[in-house]
Amino acid sequence: MARAFAVGEKVLILDSKKRRYLATLSEGGQFHSHSGVLEHNDIVGSQEGTVLTSTKGAHYSILRPTLEDFVLEMPRGAQVIYPKDLAPICMIGDIGPGMKVFETGVGSGALSMTMLRYGAIITGYDIREDFANRATSNVRSFLGEAALERYSVEIRDSYEGIDGSDYDRVVLDLPEPWNVVPHAEKALRTGGLLVAYTPSITQAVQVRKAMGDAWIESRTLEVLHRSWHIEGMAVRPDHRMVAHTAFLTVSRFIGHAMKIETQDPQATSVAEESE
Repeated sequence: MARAFAVGEKVLILDSKKRRYLATLSEGGQFHSHSGVLEHNDIVGSQEGTVLTSTKGAHYSILRPTLEDFVLEMPRGAQVIYPKDLAPICMIGDIGPGMKVFETGVGSGALSMTMLRYGAIITGYDIREDFANRATSNVRSFLGEAALERYSVEIRDSYEGIDGSDYDRVVLDLPEPWNVVPHAEKALRTGGLLVAYTPSITQAVQVRKAMGDAWIESRTLEVLHRSWHIEGMAVRPDHRMVAHTAFLTVSRFIGHAMKIETQDPQATSVAEESE
């Protein structure tokens, strides 16, 4: 059954030109634009999809924001990772319920929110207190207070090390992620995954160089996003597309297990016979 909007809830307001506005409903609050005013009290109690008319006669559709909507419209300090990369990071990083994740460079919290939505338990590091506070605020704002039970952000420099061990996943979004790889080798459990988000290919190359024999199945990819214009039978790719944003590098940590896997079976057999 559809749930009516309530005070304190976030709403997405769409005008006739598809412009999008994010608002938090409050008792007696108002939404102002060049096309007039909407009273929050008119939204509270209504259903998703309701169309309201402003004081100047403009029509607005009222919806609940998706995670994608919130990431694109939320308050931010640092540049966010965009939705086209958020989902692939969670897929190649195999983020799932109960996964113990170390994230460094939390920024505005877009990736944190996505991984929390997948059910992860996150310890985050950021060297800037304002970014850490913004990320925590955005997580609370969209996912609710309960999500903070699985989310802890510390003002720490991951270049200097990672406290804790047996992490299932390590996710890096910072200028020199290769400097964190040695620390990740101490923090990850055997079989754990590392994902690095790097804007330039030279950064991705440095990450790959930092991974020695303790890492396998390393790969680097990018995601290109092109939408299509469909209007009746007039169908064509849109003139603009979101092409490069960053490279995603993923690798699996196996630690000393590599020595066993790469051991020469023939050499082992000879050694056994000599005994």
